[in-house]
Amino acid sequence: MSATLKIQNQVRLHRMARNWSQQELATRAGISRTEVSAIETGRLLPSIATALSLSQAFQCRLEDLFQPQADPARAPDWAWPPETDRCRFWQAAVGDHTLLYPAETAFPWAPPHDGVSEFGVLQFRSQVPPSQTLVLAGCDPAAGLLASEYARTTDHRLLALPRSSGAALELFAAGKVHLAGLHLHNSGEGNAAVVRRTLGPGFALVHVARWQEGLVVAPRLKLNSVDAVLRSRIRWIGREPGSGARQCLDELRQGKGSVSRLARDHRSVAEAIRSGWADAGVCVRLVSEEAGLRFLSVRDEAYELVCPVAELSSPRVVALRNVLRSPGYRQLLAELPGYDTTQTGEVQHVD
Repeated sequence: MSATLKIQNQVRLHRMARNWSQQELATRAGISRTEVSAIETGRLLPSIATALSLSQAFQCRLEDLFQPQADPARAPDWAWPPETDRCRFWQAAVGDHTLLYPAETAFPWAPPHDGVSEFGVLQFRSQVPPSQTLVLAGCDPAAGLLASEYARTTDHRLLALPRSSGAALELFAAGKVHLAGLHLHNSGEGNAAVVRRTLGPGFALVHVARWQEGLVVAPRLKLNSVDAVLRSRIRWIGREPGSGARQCLDELRQGKGSVSRLARDHRSVAEAIRSGWADAGVCVRLVSEEAGLRFLSVRDEAYELVCPVAELSSPRVVALRNVLRSPGYRQLLAELPGYDTTQTGEVQHVD
């Protein structure tokens, strides 16, 4: 190795990931503990023979231990810190940066992970370039259908992260995702008004569908109207503040006390009721019918994806818009309970 080449040294991280002492590593690699210490601190650039001995001791590739120092402006960064010392991750290019997304919890439509992080050591598995991954945060329970069609019909893949509308908008504003899914009805205020107020001009909304949102109720209660549910003394399951479902529930209950039980998504609301942990909550019709529960429609809402206008012509977004407008996808989506695809794929600019 050239002494003039800047090297990224991962020896210490690999040793700590295995809970080895410097002496144990030295013994396994057939070198002295002093050499291990000097290599880890960057005071010594190892010879090729020593580097090979270290890679054999760790049973890893040489490039896993010593890599050319990346340009800090282009080095991968975590979209948010992983919660554990060992986790899987996905990677995607967002703006001028490559971001790593922790995958502590796999959702049903998640693509295969791109690598594993162990105590800060990144081990890449996937050969999918970060530029081919489109990252969407949103709460559409049919996101798996879109991700499947996107992967099947394009050269890209969709990483659809389950998030409420409010949380998705925060990630989008922070530059962590390409698209954010919104359904923020809020007493007549549409998604465009929310985007205009929170983000300003220069954005567009890509229409996915109109869906039915309403009360999902345990069948045993024999409550057949929204008014009957609201008058009853029942156990409510809610959603986090900032979600469209939480807005709907707060408007229906009109400040009648807080809801202590919270679910993370539409399906969790239905599961809580189906399992007997709660009696009623708000979700979309699709999820209610999947769970075999009674659904009482409250309103139709537009579920739309906010995107920078400048990104509408990017290859990944163009591919997504083509999928949304395709007859095959629109038919599949229209066959889901409560989904209206009349405007699917249409774009509205937010001035």
